[in-house]
Amino acid sequence: MASRGRPRTFDVDAALDSAIDVFWRHGYAGAGLTELTEAMGIGRPSLYSAFGDKAQLFQTALERYVDRNMGYVVDALAQPTAHAVAEAFLTGNARAVTMPGDPPGCLSVQAMVTDEGDAFMKLRHNRAVIEQRLAERFRQAVEDGDLDPDEKPSELASYLIMLTTGFAIRAADGSTRDTLLALAGRALANFPGSARTESNSATDSPALSRKA
Repeated sequence: MASRGRPRTFDVDAALDSAIDVFWRHGYAGAGLTELTEAMGIGRPSLYSAFGDKAQLFQTALERYVDRNMGYVVDALAQPTAHAVAEAFLTGNARAVTMPGDPPGCLSVQAMVTDEGDAFMKLRHNRAVIEQRLAERFRQAVEDGDLDPDEKPSELASYLIMLTTGFAIRAADGSTRDTLLALAGRALANFPGSARTESNSATDSPALSRKA
């Protein structure tokens, strides 16, 4: 972010959170500069000075959104088995897209557009990075003998991304957290590997309930 001119007189993080809310509710194309500056409580000169243009603001907002709302991805990747990774990823996502106080759904899905190339590429890159990390984790599970040798890690990762994209759309349409968790359970029943039975399973993990 640029740092020219007079010292800023506004809270940058609070302004970004407001920008996230506008992008989340209206998508990238639907979020106008007037609506953004009004929500952020700043004028256009301050926006340009602190964040650059609209595309740069969106990039910064997306990065903050990932850090703030998608901690469940890191938690999932740290689970000890492939099935536990899938469980934590799906249930964590179901909770994240139904977080009280936030718009329903997911910023990276709500803000998807076809007429804004840069914004679309940023969103696609974000999803691709998560999918790649999941695939790498499942490849490790194959090497460790946790998954059968004939399993396809890339397909498993794509499957989870497809499900969570659907969760975001269903949440935006009004589906409840309990509904999405039930759907996650249906998907997990067919996911390869052994489900955990310990009392501290991913569905009960406090880490998945927090707002990252």
